Amino acid sequence: MVFRRREPVGKSERLRALFWPRMGLSRSFQYLRKRIMRLTASPHAIAAGVVAGVAASWTPFIGFHFLLAFAIAYLLAGNMIAAALGTAFGNPLTFPFIWAVTWKLGHFMLGHGVQDGTVDLVALFEKLELSQLWDPVLKPMLVGAVPLAVASGVILYVVIFYAVRGYQAGRRERLAERARVRVVTDDARGVTSRSGSMTAESSQ
Repeated sequence: MVFRRREPVGKSERLRALFWPRMGLSRSFQYLRKRIMRLTASPHAIAAGVVAGVAASWTPFIGFHFLLAFAIAYLLAGNMIAAALGTAFGNPLTFPFIWAVTWKLGHFMLGHGVQDGTVDLVALFEKLELSQLWDPVLKPMLVGAVPLAVASGVILYVVIFYAVRGYQAGRRERLAERARVRVVTDDARGVTSRSGSMTAESSQ
C-alpha cells in the first residue's frame, strides 16, 4: 500500500496508543476543539450535539454511545457530527472515573447501604448475564449518570455555545474584511488599467 508504515506497529505500541494518544493529550484536545469550532452549524446545534455525546458517555451502555448520542442530539436539535465528537469524553482514560462516580452516586441516590453497595464485579462480568448485572451494577450507574449528565451538559452547553458564537462572528468579520480588501484591490487594478489605456490612446 502507498501509505503503509515502514515499520509495522507492534502490539505494545497499539496498546499504548489506546490509553495514551500518539499525539499527546494536549494536542488531541486542541484538535478536537478545532474540529468542533469549525463545524458548519448554528452555535445551538453544535453545543447541543456535544452535550448529547457527553451525556451518552456518562451512561454504562458501552457500544451504544454513538446511537444514544445521535438520539439525544435529534431530540435537542443538535448536530450529529458534534454528537459523535462529544462521545470522545468517554475513553479508556475517563471510563474508570465515570464508572466509579456514577456507581457510587447511583447507590447513594437509591438509598443502598454499604453492604448493598459491595458487589463482586469480576464474577458478574464473567457470567455476562444482564439480569444479574442490572440491579447491582447497571441500574446504579444509570441512575447516577443522569444528574452528572445534566449538570455537565448545562455547563458545557453554555461554554460551547458562546465559544462557537464568538468564533463564528470573528470568522465572518475576517471573511468580510478579506472581501473588502479584494474589492479595493480590484478597483485599484481597474483604475490602473483604465489610466494605462487612456495614456496609450492619447499617445497615438
